[in-house]
Amino acid sequence: MTVCYHYFQMMKKEYLSSDSLCHSNFVDNDYDESLYSSDVLNGLKPLGLPIHKLVLKVGVPVMLLRNIDPKSGLCNGTRLRIITLGNRVIEVKIISGSNIGNRTFIPRMTLTPSEKRIPFTFQRRQFPLDVCFAMEINKS
Repeated sequence: MTVCYHYFQMMKKEYLSSDSLCHSNFVDNDYDESLYSSDVLNGLKPLGLPIHKLVLKVGVPVMLLRNIDPKSGLCNGTRLRIITLGNRVIEVKIISGSNIGNRTFIPRMTLTPSEKRIPFTFQRRQFPLDVCFAMEINKS
């Protein structure tokens, strides 16, 4: 039984984001570094940004969180199925919208949240994907 468990654990891939603070918010570097450490930035979950620790497997349905290429059907909310998990790109197959069946690649992107509840600006470099086994009625 443990052999099967370890086999399925090996099939998943974990992607960690790279979060950094935009230093243009602070004049003359007048801020406390411990308040904005990478652990603090990694723990933030602003709307529209992928999570820090993204765990994916081949065949898992995911939803795109950003408009990448609207002409090719890669818009915010498009559902995709993972084909291949690479280190720098993820190959996916489109399973919703007008381009169903097309294969494409999703790169890591540097994203900045637009939420006003966070008093500073930071960047997160991560794949703009979120696992979506279930979806809202608006997306169905």
